[in-house]
Amino acid sequence: MLRFIGRRLFVALPTLFLVVTVAFFMMRAAPGSPFDMDRKLAPEILKNVQAKYGMDRPLGEQYVRYLGDAVRGDFGPSLKYKDKTVLDILKENYSVSLKLGGFAILIASIVGVSLGVLAALRQNRTTDYVIMTVAILGVCIPTFVTAPLLVLALASKLGWLPSAGWNDGALPNLILPITVLALPQIAIISRLTRAGMIEVLHSNYVRTARAKGLSEGRIVGKHALRAAILPLVSYLGPACAGLLTGSLVVEKIFNLPGLGKFFVISALQRDYTVVMGMVIFYAALILVLNLISDLLYAVLDPRVRLS
Repeated sequence: MLRFIGRRLFVALPTLFLVVTVAFFMMRAAPGSPFDMDRKLAPEILKNVQAKYGMDRPLGEQYVRYLGDAVRGDFGPSLKYKDKTVLDILKENYSVSLKLGGFAILIASIVGVSLGVLAALRQNRTTDYVIMTVAILGVCIPTFVTAPLLVLALASKLGWLPSAGWNDGALPNLILPITVLALPQIAIISRLTRAGMIEVLHSNYVRTARAKGLSEGRIVGKHALRAAILPLVSYLGPACAGLLTGSLVVEKIFNLPGLGKFFVISALQRDYTVVMGMVIFYAALILVLNLISDLLYAVLDPRVRLS
């Protein structure tokens, strides 16, 4: 296993290097500047500001310098937020996205797997059709449609929940954004679980277990489910990374101070260092979660050997 982890990390480093390189030059190629304002700066002031952040140097030199600082864990200061470094912004706001994404993926996994198993056990029956219809709607309807509808129904009309705001992570403020984040994941997870469960339930070893007289609950819980969720394990790696780093739409609609919202604002303001820091954080998180998914895959499937 240690050799496998070492190999994956050896592959991950060039991948992360490529992501950083592409993001760096794409940000510099985008029109506009972090120092663009309604009132144009005088040339001498603009020159001094650029010199302060090292942006008066050749692009290649800026790139090499940034890579060296990033390797040491220094992502530089924000170009827009005064007296804040990129690490300060990540530390102050990652907990919001972590809490929202963590609860959303937990709820989505429990509900989605349960619905997928139920649909598979009732294949081609009314229950199956209803669950899959709801799942298709959950995949097709985007979050920027679901969120306003839930706000209109549960916040504006009924007044059961607040329509926006963080309020130090109070439960009423979490319900709507977590629900909006979880709904499409529930739909996808239920479809993946159903497909895997149907395939496993028609396998030879499940038929053998039934012939031995094992109860249906034991067959499903102990034998079938473990194999059926293997495709789900592979999916959850990047899905978790996306949720844990924040949904751009959801955080904007509900006015939440998470990473997704800051990423959008920083990209629009051409805050190069903040965008680069979040890209590196997101890419590293995907690589780590994909590694964890591969390890879980090997634990669930004894046919897989890590060497």
